[in-house]
Amino acid sequence: MTALDPNLHHPTRLTVLAFLSGCQEAEFGAVRDYCQVSDSVLSKTAATLEELGYVKVKKGYVGKRPRTWLAASRAGRAALAGHLTALQQLAQAAEAAGAESP
Repeated sequence: MTALDPNLHHPTRLTVLAFLSGCQEAEFGAVRDYCQVSDSVLSKTAATLEELGYVKVKKGYVGKRPRTWLAASRAGRAALAGHLTALQQLAQAAEAAGAESP
C-alpha cells in the first residue's frame, strides 16, 4: 500500500496542489479564489509547498503591477498522485472490510 503524504494532510495544501496539477501555472489571485482562502493563508501555504519542492513560485509584472504565479513541480505532481493513490487504496480497503462484516 502506498503511504499517505503527511505534507498533504492539510486541506489547503492538498487543494492548492490539486488545483495547480490541472494547469501549467496559475496567477496567485486565481488560486486564492478557487481555494477560498485569504492572501495570507495562500502565501503561507505556497511558501510551505515551495520549501517542500512541490510548487514553483514566479514573480513578475503585468504592466506596472506586480504578479505572482504558482505552478506544481514534477515532485509536487508525483507527491499528489501518490497521496491520491494511497487515499483510494484506503477507501477500497475500508469498503472491502465493510463488505466482509455481517
